[in-house]
Amino acid sequence: MKFILATKQKMTQIFDEAGRVFPATVVTAGPITVTQVKNSDVDGYEAVQVGFGVQKEKNLKKAQKGHFGDTGAFKITREFRTQEGESKRGDVIDVTAFEVGDNITVSAISKGKGNQGVVKRYNFAGGPRTHGNKHSERRPGSIGSTGPQRVLKGLRMMGRMGSDRITVKNLKVLQIDKETNTLVISGALPGRPGTLIEIRG
Repeated sequence: MKFILATKQKMTQIFDEAGRVFPATVVTAGPITVTQVKNSDVDGYEAVQVGFGVQKEKNLKKAQKGHFGDTGAFKITREFRTQEGESKRGDVIDVTAFEVGDNITVSAISKGKGNQGVVKRYNFAGGPRTHGNKHSERRPGSIGSTGPQRVLKGLRMMGRMGSDRITVKNLKVLQIDKETNTLVISGALPGRPGTLIEIRG
């Protein structure tokens, strides 16, 4: 299984040999270091913990220093499920683990949009724009029910929107730059520039 952590940079477009254009997102990926290997005997499942983003060792807590040991000082740690024996502690993974054309899955936290109404949050049509309508163009309309005489659970209403973990599947690696640790991925990825991106192949 291929995996890496990255930060989102910007969107662009890429042309292939046939002249077709693809929307694409540029990310700075890795390098990441394996800081712990988990196994089913001790932890109950197979996984590796990886560290990403360098920080000063003096800013680490004592427990983090002991845990990381000689692997380095990292800002972020994440886990990826793997098969037994795929990786060992101290392994460094960079963009060379991927190839152009690889089919990947990306997960990230989407942009937070705060409190939003039903038109933006759920694509409600709103009310008519004419015939005396003055203040209810973007209102949800009737929310009650004649039978139970109450608002039913699960009714779509205004509320907090965004800041959710979003997973996008079936994306492709379009370009790889080993010198700058850059991946160009087809399509749009969730989050703002600088968002942590989890890439799995």
